[in-house]
Amino acid sequence: MSENQKKDIADDNNNNETAIKTNNPHPPAMNPKATDKYPMKRGFAGNFFFGLGVIGTYAFIRFGAEGVANIPKDIPYVIAANHQTYVDGMWIARFLPRKHFKVMCCLAASDLETDHGLLGRIIMRVGRGIAVDRYGSPVRGLIKAKKEIENGHVMLVHPEGTRTSDGLVADLKDGAAYMAVKANVPVLPVYISGGYDVFSRHMKKPQFWDKANKRRKKVTIHFGPVMLPQTYGKDAHKLTTAIQDWLREMEKTQMAKKPE
Repeated sequence: MSENQKKDIADDNNNNETAIKTNNPHPPAMNPKATDKYPMKRGFAGNFFFGLGVIGTYAFIRFGAEGVANIPKDIPYVIAANHQTYVDGMWIARFLPRKHFKVMCCLAASDLETDHGLLGRIIMRVGRGIAVDRYGSPVRGLIKAKKEIENGHVMLVHPEGTRTSDGLVADLKDGAAYMAVKANVPVLPVYISGGYDVFSRHMKKPQFWDKANKRRKKVTIHFGPVMLPQTYGKDAHKLTTAIQDWLREMEKTQMAKKPE
């Protein structure tokens, strides 16, 4: 996140606070109609497709998790995860306590609703997406997300901003850390291994079978130790660096284990 975008967030927050104090029902910097529908309601359809997706995952791949004990017992918190597939959020949510999943939201690209067909709309439902404009200004989406965190929600963010194009962790943006610092909540770092081999952005459909080893492919969700904003002086950039270092260390470790 750039310094200008941080300033925009601060200005938007100040404008909203001013609007409340002056009883102005139309804050100058926010469009209520554009944000009221977020986070998306999961509803019956979202819960149905989540359950179906989890069943399919266990049926078609070798799926598991490590470090589940690192998941905070209390909410709210921010999940900062690498981004390998369309369904990373579903895989992570599978291991969250039920009450955490119920209030889990995610930052999602606004074009997921419009340019990715039925799958994109299902993902927005399952993940209770909050749309953010990744090609323009993400400010409004970040403000809405921060407010949801302050209201007690678990927020999933992929700080890379998009799915990996080569299976490796890209440079992270500051959004996840910035929200955690401003809301004063922990960050739970998560590394997904194996997802890129199953359903990368270059695949039209998932590929479950490891032909070389004649078995199902494996995906593991690694939950890391919680990171507290105060440990990094409530500096979003330092916190982002710590998240990135952990993700890349996990990546290095997991790549050294291949082939299993």
